[in-house]
Amino acid sequence: MGLRLAGFAVSISCAFGACATAMPDGKEHVNSIGMKLVRIEPGSFKMGWKQTPLPKAMAFLAHLHNGDFDESPVHNVTISKAFYTGAFEVTNAQYEQFDPSHKALRGKLGYSKEDDEAVVFVSWHETRAFCEWLSKKEGLPYRLPTEAEWEYACRAGTDSHFNFGDELPEGIRKTARRSWFPDGQNAADVISLKVGRFPPNAWGLCDMHGNVEEWCADWHGQYSAADQTDPAGRADGDFRVTRGGSVFTEPYYMRSVNRAGNLPDDRNWLIGFRIVLGEAPKTPLLQAVAFQPNATNVSQIICDWSGGPDAEKPYFAGPIQYVKIPDGSMGPMYSHHNHDPAIVDCPNGDLLAIWYTCVEESGRELGILASRLRKGAGEWEPASPFWDAPDRNDHAPALWSDGKGAIYHFNGLSAAATWGNLVTIMRVSTDSGATWSKAKIIVPEHGLRHMPVESVFRTKEGYIIIPCDAVTGGNGGTAIQVSRDDGATWSDPGGKTAGIHAGIVQLTGGRLMALGRGDSVDGMMPKSVSSDMGKTWEYSASLFPPISGGQRLVLMRLREGPILLCSFAKEIAVKDVSGKERNVTGLYAALSFDEGETWPTRRLVSDDGPGRKVETTDGKEFTMGFSSAEPRGYLSVCQSPDGVVHLIGSRQHYRFNLAWLKSPPPAEPAR
Repeated sequence: MGLRLAGFAVSISCAFGACATAMPDGKEHVNSIGMKLVRIEPGSFKMGWKQTPLPKAMAFLAHLHNGDFDESPVHNVTISKAFYTGAFEVTNAQYEQFDPSHKALRGKLGYSKEDDEAVVFVSWHETRAFCEWLSKKEGLPYRLPTEAEWEYACRAGTDSHFNFGDELPEGIRKTARRSWFPDGQNAADVISLKVGRFPPNAWGLCDMHGNVEEWCADWHGQYSAADQTDPAGRADGDFRVTRGGSVFTEPYYMRSVNRAGNLPDDRNWLIGFRIVLGEAPKTPLLQAVAFQPNATNVSQIICDWSGGPDAEKPYFAGPIQYVKIPDGSMGPMYSHHNHDPAIVDCPNGDLLAIWYTCVEESGRELGILASRLRKGAGEWEPASPFWDAPDRNDHAPALWSDGKGAIYHFNGLSAAATWGNLVTIMRVSTDSGATWSKAKIIVPEHGLRHMPVESVFRTKEGYIIIPCDAVTGGNGGTAIQVSRDDGATWSDPGGKTAGIHAGIVQLTGGRLMALGRGDSVDGMMPKSVSSDMGKTWEYSASLFPPISGGQRLVLMRLREGPILLCSFAKEIAVKDVSGKERNVTGLYAALSFDEGETWPTRRLVSDDGPGRKVETTDGKEFTMGFSSAEPRGYLSVCQSPDGVVHLIGSRQHYRFNLAWLKSPPPAEPAR
């Protein structure tokens, strides 16, 4: 018989016939490495969330009063066979009998130093390997619990938010909060992960709420409404399920029904595991969820860009709105706050835009949405989910086309909430975003300098460069991640620009030049130049006014050669067609023809018409016209092969060409 772990056979000694050791049959069992296991009898329960009032301890998350979208529909589940599960999470001492080298990770970031603390910094693959090792050692079928088994055992016959009622005990509530760890690290952000500190549930299981998250066998996926017996989850997915919440997690995410997930390769200080003893369910796995609209019916015809606007004539169009989310949406799309976009031109001629959606920027609910402007269409399609690690903050997306038929998606992935502890992931599509490779963690240590910034580019040496914020606040600069082997490996040269959210370009001589937000020099936007590919930077004042909260500039080299800057100003001078200078406000574009030394061409990103109301970030209105343009937003830019520059803010899409950028704005109308 084959031991089944999340849909594939595992070669262990008891998988080739009768197990070498008889299965225990008592209420408890202590195995060969001292792990106490408790027998869980068969039974049925309602899996998922049912509507009950949130307790006061969760009032600050009242925006999630209907439960997470992935907790429904509630469905009847039967566990048909008894199984044993660990009374406690696997400890350091137990895990290190399998992998002695893990001792080097004890105390990393201050966590889990002692023998009897829950083991952390273990990937899903490593927990599965531990179960294989223990199975071979004892001749018994050890494995990770299915998600259904975990919730059934956690509830222990209850239907409340927690297995001891609707309120967390005081001892657990002490650390039930959002943490920015390791950014701003202090002693209060590191506590013991000793197992069994709190009383067990009715079935004898400790720490099911909030010591460490626990890996489960299943791929995360949408629930089915049908009654199920011994469900084993979906056949495929991006994320393996984790359950139970951890220290420094809001109570909402510790509930019995709450579902989280993570990339199976990730290791952090908040995730451990407990084991199950018992044959894995033979239940067929559910089909993976169908593609989202942004990845459906995507043309595979390579675009002929020759029919674009005449490059010799000024061209400007827009803005048109690309963020389209129904009012009142509360997951996986959130109508409350949509920000931090990226845009790319696809090989088939479509434009793809992605951005994060949330209620709070630092919240666990934050995920990534997408919209597509299909070739020849006049309107962007409604938003749909793009990529979302369940209950993990997916901060800061970026897109890039390699010009050879592939588009790349880069993203930060938090250990929990906030953008203070990200790793960086990469996915690749070779079919214009219809399908994507599995996410690869390219910067594996959770921490700073890992939050992607638009825009990604390739240097003349062939290196791929991702700007990444070096800090979580408004000052402190931008680092870069560099790949010299087409994305296979990445390194951080160690320096940082002045200014966060920096736009970076390579100058013709090979140096890098950056402009950013914060860290102003002499009251002006900071300019940074590196002669050693980001190891060190020299800072000076640019010719532009600084920008602030809610604003992000873009900097790119156009196909035709000049460098383009798009940014914001409360007041900046432009020279009109009559040669007269006048002041304008809002979003502007500037061109440099001498590698960033001077910027003689500046103009407002506007149709220069009579004032009209347009929406900016989250639906706030501004007046676009002769002397005013969009006042705020995070910008992203790409230039398609037909020469059209596609600039998006946090809500709107503008299109123009170099001829328009070089053309002076109209003179002030006669009064």
